[in-house]
Amino acid sequence: MIRVQDQEEFITVRVQDPRVQNKCSWNAYVDFKIFLHTNSKAFTAKTSCVRRRYSEFVWLKKKLQKNAGLVPVPELPVKTPFFTLDNEEFIENRRKGLQQFLERVLKMTVLLSDSHLHLFLQTQLSVTVIDQCVQGCGPHSVTGAILAYASSNLGWVQEEGAGDES
Repeated sequence: MIRVQDQEEFITVRVQDPRVQNKCSWNAYVDFKIFLHTNSKAFTAKTSCVRRRYSEFVWLKKKLQKNAGLVPVPELPVKTPFFTLDNEEFIENRRKGLQQFLERVLKMTVLLSDSHLHLFLQTQLSVTVIDQCVQGCGPHSVTGAILAYASSNLGWVQEEGAGDES
């Protein structure tokens, strides 16, 4: 009998494609595409693609720290209150910092069971709706919300339509 070894688990995350949203507005911001690919049993969907802004990462870090107790959660890149949206070097450094943050978070076993993390990475739900979902107040369970987003192809449609802006 030939025994096939179990495939080693992997989690790959990429933070990329920074985009300025509401560019001609006083409340303009930069968001980033987060691409997740994994075979880990910890994740419901094996691939996902969402867009998140820095303030949502700050929210996630607070939730993870609250749920992790005494285990320190990795640091985010520092918040800079005054920067211009056309400062490509700043945006690239922030992107790299967010990438490192997620890579470190995903290496921490204690955080892999956090529902906030899964909904953050695998749905486009707002942070308010994520909180409601985790508390059982939303229309879906955590798994249901992830599966609904995965089956909708919204992340992929969003990316395909991105180049259509003129």
